[in-house]
Amino acid sequence: MDASLFAPFASPVILFFLLGLLASALRSDLAIPEAMAKGMSLYLMAAIGLKGGVAVAKSGVNAEVAAALAAGVALSFAIPLVAYALLRSFGRLDQTNAGAVAAHYGSVSVVTYVTANEILGAGGLVVAGFMVAVLAVMETPAILSGLMLARRGQGGDGHSRGELLREVFLNASVVLLLGSFAIGLVAGPKGYAEVQPLFESGFKGVLCLFLLDMGLIAARRLIDARALNLRLVVLAIAFPLFNGTLGVLVGHAIGLDVATAAALGVLCASASYIAVPAAMRLAMPQADPGIYLTMSLSITFPFNILVGISLFAALSRLLAG
Repeated sequence: MDASLFAPFASPVILFFLLGLLASALRSDLAIPEAMAKGMSLYLMAAIGLKGGVAVAKSGVNAEVAAALAAGVALSFAIPLVAYALLRSFGRLDQTNAGAVAAHYGSVSVVTYVTANEILGAGGLVVAGFMVAVLAVMETPAILSGLMLARRGQGGDGHSRGELLREVFLNASVVLLLGSFAIGLVAGPKGYAEVQPLFESGFKGVLCLFLLDMGLIAARRLIDARALNLRLVVLAIAFPLFNGTLGVLVGHAIGLDVATAAALGVLCASASYIAVPAAMRLAMPQADPGIYLTMSLSITFPFNILVGISLFAALSRLLAG
């Protein structure tokens, strides 16, 4: 068996996540203050956006970048269609909840991507900087796709649509990611050098603490889950496996390198638990957060962090020969 599949378990990033899971399982009172957790989230998104912008400033925009962006948008629109069909047939969810959950699986998790960057980098796989832009454009198409599925045959007033569009395109993660990416693009390597110590030296340490918090939250939500059944648990694991494999295959088909194709797989496998829940609360308050948040945060997120990232890296290496 490929030893690289187990390598992440020696990483402090993963070990801190496992510590959070264990602490919650043992009912420890360990907790990260909410304000600190929000600050760490802002720092991580700003750092990954800046680095991506600087990388693109160095390499320039070319056909590869355009192909990756187009693939990301297409996959983000398409993945909810398959997810919705399975959630309705196998998962036996109603139209509203199936659409809400499908939107989560078509969108992306920034933290999963950031963690993948660290794990892939530790294994000698350097992801192209422009993937930050791909991540950003994959946030919103899935929300629109999921809402379309959930609201088929239903009406909606223009005011609510306007609020929704604002929530989708101006939510904090999209604004900060795209904004910091643009700053990195304009500043370039020379400008970035002025702030590099802040965004390089502390990055892994902050990520460790953030994943400790995510482990605590994921385990607690799973322990308290009431709306979940075995069928939905199976889908919460099957979705990242199928979507991630599809992403890696598409990545290689459009000519991405091993690391970047693996990163596209990780993006497709991930499920949003920040931007999409915020949009769903506004657009479909009747959808059950106990279903979509527990599936995306408490099952899919840990699966990707502990297993999925390494699997998609191994698949990408295999396809590259």
